[in-house]
Amino acid sequence: MKKTIFALSIFSLLAFVSCKENASSKVKSDNVTEAAQRDEASKQVPVMEFEKAEHDFGTIEQGTPQETIFTFKNTGNAPLIITSATSSCGCTVPNPPKDPIAPGEQGELVVKFNGSGQNQVTKTITVNANTEKGTEQLRIKAFVNPKGAAPVGPTK
Repeated sequence: MKKTIFALSIFSLLAFVSCKENASSKVKSDNVTEAAQRDEASKQVPVMEFEKAEHDFGTIEQGTPQETIFTFKNTGNAPLIITSATSSCGCTVPNPPKDPIAPGEQGELVVKFNGSGQNQVTKTITVNANTEKGTEQLRIKAFVNPKGAAPVGPTK
């Protein structure tokens, strides 16, 4: 019994003594400053605003290449970097700008469509960038008439 009381006394004494350390004295002010700067920098993000998110080529003849430009502006407070732009099929080729777009500046994303398909065709372009959302979606569409056929679809 004496051994149990002695062991509990030692354990209690160690627990009591070890809790007297001041945890705030272990915090380094340099680390706090660095963390505050990092947090402030993470609040600065680019925002990609497109003039339009969809382009309609109207009625086209099959195999007729088409091209459009999606104009956008960086309305955020950090440089906009487009890491990639992909389409939902190989018939559509997006060509994003390679250089960063500064805050307040405009950029252009050129999209080429080879005119393949038939009837109503819709393609999606996914733009990956360092924005808060991370991706933006654009669409192109056209009514494609077969080669040599009389125009059938809606006209623009």
